[in-house]
Amino acid sequence: MNLSKRYSILLVTVTAVTLFFGCESNFKEVQKINFSEFVPASDADTVNIKYTDSGRISVVLISPKMLDYSNLDFPFTEFPKGIDVTLYDKKQKRTFIKGNYAVSYKNTGIIDLIGKVKITSEQGQVLETEQLYFDQKNEWFYTERKFKLTDAKGVSFGQGIDFSKDFKVINSQRISGDIESEE
Repeated sequence: MNLSKRYSILLVTVTAVTLFFGCESNFKEVQKINFSEFVPASDADTVNIKYTDSGRISVVLISPKMLDYSNLDFPFTEFPKGIDVTLYDKKQKRTFIKGNYAVSYKNTGIIDLIGKVKITSEQGQVLETEQLYFDQKNEWFYTERKFKLTDAKGVSFGQGIDFSKDFKVINSQRISGDIESEE
């Protein structure tokens, strides 16, 4: 094989390798353009937030960790280490809510409580479930999960329940247990 033919083959090989690696680098850059990092706009440790309405405290929220994703198209706030909330009605009667994890969706006003969710009223009513939603606008709780409801009338179990934040209106589905009837 003559020397010029060897140089031609070497030149073609070097050019092909350069183009191949050059395209790979550009491909990775193009991939990065379409990738957006999913990071919170802010985060906070040990939060204690008080919401007021007409000068009165309406909600007290305590959590060891809060992540705010208000920088996304569908903004939300995450409480990955649990949440402890106290709701106050207009007569300052309290409802206590605890959960192992929570997400509050800003656009819909829905809070998703997950993991050993427990709601207790000052009157002694207690609801326990694994997941519960709270509609802040309508002040209404609901779930399709199994639940346990304890009050002065007894203990009931079921799957699927919705109720007002003061427990005055309760609609339950597939219920069983020992309940005292008013009839």
